[in-house]
Amino acid sequence: MRSLRARSLSHLVIGVSTAALVGIPQIAMAQDTSAPAGLPPQQPANLAVSAANPADPAAANEIIVTGIRASLQKSADLKRNAQGVVDAISAEDIGKFPDTNLAESLQRITGVSISRSNGEGQFVTVRGFGPEYNLVTLNGRQMPTAFIGDGLSAPASRSFDFGNLASEGVAALEVYKSGRATVESGGIGATINIRSPRPFDKPGLHGSVSAKGVLDTSRNGKDPVTPEVSGIFSDTFADDRIGILVNGIYQLRKGSQNSANFGWRDGYLGNENNWGSLAQPGDPRYGNITNHPGPTDVYQVPQNGGYDLVDFKRERINGQAVLQARPTDNLTATLDYTFSQQTVTTLDQSVGIWFNHNNTTSAWTDGPVSGPDFYSEHFNANEVKDLAYSGSLTSVRNINRSLGGNLAWKTPIDGLTITLDGHHSTAQSKPHNGLGNSNSVGTAIFGIEDQTIDFTHYLPTISYSMYPGIDPLDASLITPTGNAFRNSLFKDRINQGQFIGHYENRTGALDFIESLDFGFSYIDNKVRTAYSVNQHDTWGGAGPASDIPDDLFHLTNLPKGFSGLPGANDPNMIQQFYTFDVKKMVALIDSLYGTCGGDGQCLLPYTADRRLDEKTYAPYLQINSKFNLFGRPAHVFAGLRYEKTTIDSSALVPVPNGTRWVSANEFDVIYSGDSAFTTLKGKYHNWLPAVDFDFQPIRNVKLRASYSHTIARADYNSLQGGQTVDQLFRIANGTGSQGNPGLLPYKSKNIDLSAEWYYTPTSYLSIAYFHKKVSNFIGQTRVDTPAFGLTNPADGPRYQAAIAALGANANTTDIRNYIFTHYPDSVNITGRDAAGNYLGDIFGLPEDNALDFQISQPYNSDQKATIHGWEFGLQHNFWDTGFGVILNYTLVDGSAKYNNALPASVSQFALLGLSDTANVVGFYDKNGIQARIAWDWRAKFLAGGGPNPTYVESYNQLDASASWEFRKNFSVFFEGINLTNSSQRQHQRSSRNVTYVSPGSARYSAGVRINF
Repeated sequence: MRSLRARSLSHLVIGVSTAALVGIPQIAMAQDTSAPAGLPPQQPANLAVSAANPADPAAANEIIVTGIRASLQKSADLKRNAQGVVDAISAEDIGKFPDTNLAESLQRITGVSISRSNGEGQFVTVRGFGPEYNLVTLNGRQMPTAFIGDGLSAPASRSFDFGNLASEGVAALEVYKSGRATVESGGIGATINIRSPRPFDKPGLHGSVSAKGVLDTSRNGKDPVTPEVSGIFSDTFADDRIGILVNGIYQLRKGSQNSANFGWRDGYLGNENNWGSLAQPGDPRYGNITNHPGPTDVYQVPQNGGYDLVDFKRERINGQAVLQARPTDNLTATLDYTFSQQTVTTLDQSVGIWFNHNNTTSAWTDGPVSGPDFYSEHFNANEVKDLAYSGSLTSVRNINRSLGGNLAWKTPIDGLTITLDGHHSTAQSKPHNGLGNSNSVGTAIFGIEDQTIDFTHYLPTISYSMYPGIDPLDASLITPTGNAFRNSLFKDRINQGQFIGHYENRTGALDFIESLDFGFSYIDNKVRTAYSVNQHDTWGGAGPASDIPDDLFHLTNLPKGFSGLPGANDPNMIQQFYTFDVKKMVALIDSLYGTCGGDGQCLLPYTADRRLDEKTYAPYLQINSKFNLFGRPAHVFAGLRYEKTTIDSSALVPVPNGTRWVSANEFDVIYSGDSAFTTLKGKYHNWLPAVDFDFQPIRNVKLRASYSHTIARADYNSLQGGQTVDQLFRIANGTGSQGNPGLLPYKSKNIDLSAEWYYTPTSYLSIAYFHKKVSNFIGQTRVDTPAFGLTNPADGPRYQAAIAALGANANTTDIRNYIFTHYPDSVNITGRDAAGNYLGDIFGLPEDNALDFQISQPYNSDQKATIHGWEFGLQHNFWDTGFGVILNYTLVDGSAKYNNALPASVSQFALLGLSDTANVVGFYDKNGIQARIAWDWRAKFLAGGGPNPTYVESYNQLDASASWEFRKNFSVFFEGINLTNSSQRQHQRSSRNVTYVSPGSARYSAGVRINF
């Protein structure tokens, strides 16, 4: 372990704060400004005069802090000496971050919570504001982000994915919660700065190498051990005038994230009589309903349900190279390159059912929000209802690159430092195989007689029965059905240049002004998002079951994948289903039906291709003053930042030229292959004031007050132009969207108050209050209009003739059969199903009625909301025992809340992500042994609004780690993640409206680490 030494506590506080800001010149210096922003101190604070040097009179009074306590002391020092409200986590030593994941570390900070993917922290929420409202910087530079989400549309988020970065190459994480003029805008919740190590941080030769094996117990079938290796090397030479640092990380992980997924229809009132709603009095089916929701009760009925067995492989490669030179005492140059690559490959095998909402039976809880105890449906034999066996194989690769340079010059003008900083950074996310970033290959066994979902368990139970003579485990009956292959691209490039000035007032004139910070920032952010889909809606059967060899399927046990969840041991739950090799299946159906054009290439050229160029110019000025208040030290930092942003948005979108009715309840838009190009522009500007005040009424106690304006820009999808219509539409209407580059950013007016007591060098108690008033929320307006001259094949002369012949109560299957029989020139017959019903397409004709589209477009609404809360933090070391504890608790509340008792027809505005959080960390650090156990908790929160809400249920997780330095600079370590196997669950209006359940599993790792 490297020692952190100082001559006295006051020097330690000043030194660490200064060193912590090296390489992030645009973030204001701490209150001691003896070292100008952007210029490394001549003697880095984390190195002290050796205790072996008796010539130093302070050597005998050195305070030596190592390991976990060194990290905590660095973090406390930064918090104590920073301008405004700041929290930080520092590496215990070079190449050794406290947690295995950066997001997992951030959740230890009060007010910060995270979301997980595949059991790892991914996105960060600060004070109730989700990842799209927080700005992430690397060494003070705004970073591009690229992330492909659900794959159902073009990617569009500004959210930074912390899963792309390994923790071994990070020196510190700094969370700036209050706004300031010297910081880039974009974070209403916070600005999170990732600080990577620099050779001048610790002159001399330093480094570490570590290797470990990871055992993920979530893995279906077996638990393979996968490797993780990392190394970092730093050295300075030529009398510490030149420094070099390189690091590299390789991580491979294999695991599973099984899940149960359920879709729901909109929230109905108990007296509504719509398609999909429950039967009303007088309907013969009314008797099948137990405890029917009352007339004003709101309820939702399930649309579909399924179980997914999901195996994933995550490969992460990170690297960094830094070169620093100090040719003179007054000039420091830094050149750095950072690379990260993450590849995630996922195999998803599922079994599922869909409801037609005809002959249903159900039971309901009491209102005003009624939830189903169970929901069941009986099918007639001629409905040929299917049990779906689906497969998906996706692979997505994210690559980030950043090349930056920094030149800090201590000018001949006494007290003036000038820094020039620039970087060129790119991020890209796209499919890494020929099947796309989101795909589904369907097969099915037809002949379900009854199907039911029991929602009384934590894990809802799906069960079914087939018509006599049909065995769902007879592989010879499995029929190929529909499929979809989606191809998405997200590229983000940022060029940024900064001129930074810092002036220390040493002349004595205007002595209440301690220093000035001024500068100018220019950011050119270019974003490209593109999307295409290759979809075949042959859900009634693409061909006969005999087309698929039986040996392509493998019988798989299902409940084992959900072991430990209440409901997984229900004997009514589906016990077995068939999985298959997705690659082989795609190759087969491509050869049989031309699914991918016969050449195995399933990715279509992009049919929606959107480009956005966002330029921001920002000058700023900040005055830093120091004075005495009632004889005690106080500071005021007053700054103003002006920002002007221009947006050019261009879009190449597909032009549809027809429609088709492909099965009983499936309708498609047909695309010609042509595209139309449009360009839209937007601009806005903002004045962003920030004032910070702090006062030390008694020794080691800090009181703070801050007021600031901050902004967060709209997501890329909302800004991008071009009208698109969704490929699938319903019998009544279609849907579509169009962007708006003229959107104003979210704007928040912030008040922060805090009190902090630093009662020992490594211990403190803090309490903070925050209040944010946010405006310019983005809403969705809807225009109902025809588009592209498209017509509705289920609304015209043919449809009306079928109704006249068959009667008003005719079902859609019979209507389709009539049209196929009487209008052969406007259809494409592909075959018949087992009941003799026609399969194929009915095309829209010019004489059919126009197809109405509900086109949504974002706009800045008049809605305003306030968010306020309290943060409590305690960091305490129990004297010299080596034991310590970190506690934090955050209370968050807001003015706009979702009312579950209102139906989907009522538009609602609600704040997302608000929840209380808590974190408890106990640690031991002494005699070469370090141990840490951490428990984090997040209360239930609203994750999505719109017609129906989505809630993420409360979650807690227990992690632990330990290391033993058995020989100087040689350590072994152990880590355990999610030791309690905590699971995740989501629901909509009622807790019975479950949308997602996933079991949790522990992950263990052990390894060795060598320092030098």
